[in-house]
Amino acid sequence: MEKFYVVVRADLPAGAQATQAAHAAIAFCIAHRGYIPLANWHANSNNLVLLAVPDEAALDELHTAVAEHVPVEWFHEPDFGDSLTAIAFPGTAETIRLVSSLPLALRVPLAA
Repeated sequence: MEKFYVVVRADLPAGAQATQAAHAAIAFCIAHRGYIPLANWHANSNNLVLLAVPDEAALDELHTAVAEHVPVEWFHEPDFGDSLTAIAFPGTAETIRLVSSLPLALRVPLAA
């Protein structure tokens, strides 16, 4: 695993996206602390990719697709009505294909 992925909802304010991403990443690390690829990633790569999907429905769909291939953790935010706000998972050939077209989160378009 060269990269660790966190995907958030683009329909959340920027500060909330950052916070929800951290929640999901920490949830993954706690739930899968014995997961050898995670330990190897931390020791050898530490490449973290933060991506965005448009909304909760898209995030839920991605969660279902990713969960067919690797362990995945999600975060539901009580302050947003317990809605799904972010997911975190290891990068594999399968998961990279699933997220290859997603934009980076929190990206501010360059001025023209």
